[in-house]
Amino acid sequence: MTTFELAWDSRCGVAESPVWDASTRRLLFCDIPGRRINALSVDDGARASWDFPDVVGSFGLCLSGRFVVAQRHHVVLFDPRTKAIENLTDPVDEPPTNRLNDGKVGPDGCFWVGSMDENTPRQKTGALYRVTPKGDIERKAEGYAVSNGLAWSPDGRVMYHSDSTAGIIEAWDFDARTGGLANHRVLATLTNDEGRPDGAAVDVEGTYWSAGPSAGCVNRFSPSGALLSKLPFPVPGPTMPCFAERHLYVTSLREGRSPEALQQHPTLGGLFRTEAPVLGAPVGLFADA
Repeated sequence: MTTFELAWDSRCGVAESPVWDASTRRLLFCDIPGRRINALSVDDGARASWDFPDVVGSFGLCLSGRFVVAQRHHVVLFDPRTKAIENLTDPVDEPPTNRLNDGKVGPDGCFWVGSMDENTPRQKTGALYRVTPKGDIERKAEGYAVSNGLAWSPDGRVMYHSDSTAGIIEAWDFDARTGGLANHRVLATLTNDEGRPDGAAVDVEGTYWSAGPSAGCVNRFSPSGALLSKLPFPVPGPTMPCFAERHLYVTSLREGRSPEALQQHPTLGGLFRTEAPVLGAPVGLFADA
């Protein structure tokens, strides 16, 4: 049986976008409403944090050592050594009630990031973008309420994505040379038992691990969308898994939980880990150098 332990009682509003940096042996993750990126050294437990002027929807690692960071309506480059922030893009063409959400660096060396609607109920006004190292923005797909779940197969030939509100996991054939997408298909439509598909990661065997916050679990799917296993999570609201060598790290959310839930689960919004049965797929680096 999988047992998760608390790695950092960070109590983020919405902890998200965990990224493994093998060069520094740190597990990084953001707090979206807290406007912060956190870093945990897996060897000695040392911690670091950097604050931003706007929400941090997601981020990725750059070849230069910087981070590529999705703010509310645009993407920036951040140097953790100097704390310098440089605008990479102009504002995306989005409704004012939308913001950038889940994002990852793809095998093409570009930053892929989706948007979401913050209205209640959410509308399908979100889109999925490809951001190049030159700051060019290309809209690749649209019609999402909450763009989420980006991940790539180990060979970089398949891109996965989800819409949390619609409860679907989808995929395309991916061209790592051009960032081209083809052969779109819906792999799975999730039930209440699996929960809404949130952030995701892929392992070296090609299986897709997806957080199910509304069901308090992490789901593992085959490349064709078959549910292989469901891991119970120690607190409600797991948001995204991330492989770091022989461990699986998972972030969680605290925002919007009732006082009773917070009393019962005081570590909501924390970073958790467990031993991983398999290694993760390679982590992409933004080709800014």
